[in-house]
Amino acid sequence: MATGIVDRYGVMGYPVSHSRSPVIHRLFALQTNQNLQYELLQVAPAQLENAVLQFGRTGGKGLNITVPHKSEIVRLVSDMSDRASNAGAVNTLVFRGNEIYGDNTDGVGLMRDLQANIGVQLKDANILILGAGGATRGIVSPLLEAGPEMIVIANRSISKARALAEHFSASGPVVSCRFEDVHSLPIYDLIINATSAGIKGETPPYPTDAIHPHTVCYDLSYGLTPTPFASWAAQNGAARSVMGWGMLVEQAAESFYIWRGVRPETKPVLKQLTVNIA
Repeated sequence: MATGIVDRYGVMGYPVSHSRSPVIHRLFALQTNQNLQYELLQVAPAQLENAVLQFGRTGGKGLNITVPHKSEIVRLVSDMSDRASNAGAVNTLVFRGNEIYGDNTDGVGLMRDLQANIGVQLKDANILILGAGGATRGIVSPLLEAGPEMIVIANRSISKARALAEHFSASGPVVSCRFEDVHSLPIYDLIINATSAGIKGETPPYPTDAIHPHTVCYDLSYGLTPTPFASWAAQNGAARSVMGWGMLVEQAAESFYIWRGVRPETKPVLKQLTVNIA
C-alpha cells in the first residue's frame, strides 16, 4: 500500500541511457500501489564503489546493476543469494542498514520468458551462448537445471569462455570454444546472445553455421528496432528471432518482489512496452 514516503531505487550501468527499467518499475508501482521512484544512474567502472555506497548512505533502498558492473559488484556486497553466488554476478542490491545484500534475477527472468512466454523446450536441448561476461554467468545455472543435452559457451577470448565452462561444469554439460570454432554440429535448438555488442552498435563474428531451420535465437539485448543479432538470426533462417524484452520485464518483476514483497503482473507491462516495436 502506498504511503507518503517515497522510496528510492535505480539502475546503475555504463552506458545506461537505453534502459527501460524506469518505465517498467513505474508501471509495476502503479499496478501494485507502491510509492517509489526509480532513477537512471550512469556510473563509470572507476566510480562504481563510491556511487553504490553514496546511494545507500543517502537513503536508497535498492539498485539494479547492469553492464558492465555485474561481476565487479560482487566484492561490495555483505551477503548474497545462492543464485548470485552460483553466477558470480549480481544484478539486484538491497540496502539493509549498513549492509548490502546481492541477488541475481537474470536467470529466473530468462527462464520465465523462454518457458512461460515463448514456450521453448529446454530439456535435452543443445544450447549455444555467445559471450562469457556477467550476463552469461547469470543464466547458465538455471539453464542447466532445465536439463539440456549440452551448453556451449563461445567467446572471442577462449580463456574467458573456458573459465566459465569450468566454473559450471560440475553442475552439468558445459563446454567452451571461440566464436570462429562454432560449427553446424551439434544442431542448436537455442542460441542466446549474451554479448554487449548490440548496445555498442557492433556486430561480432556470429557463427552462421550454427543456425538451423528450427533454431530459436534469443538476444538478451533489446531495442525498438531489431538488434544486430536479431537481424542476423532472421536473415540466416532462424525459426524465431526474439529480443530480450520478456527477460527484462520478468527479471525486473523478480527484483520488484525482492524489494517490495509484492509480485507484479508482467504480461500487461510487456505488452505495453512492445506494442509499437517494428
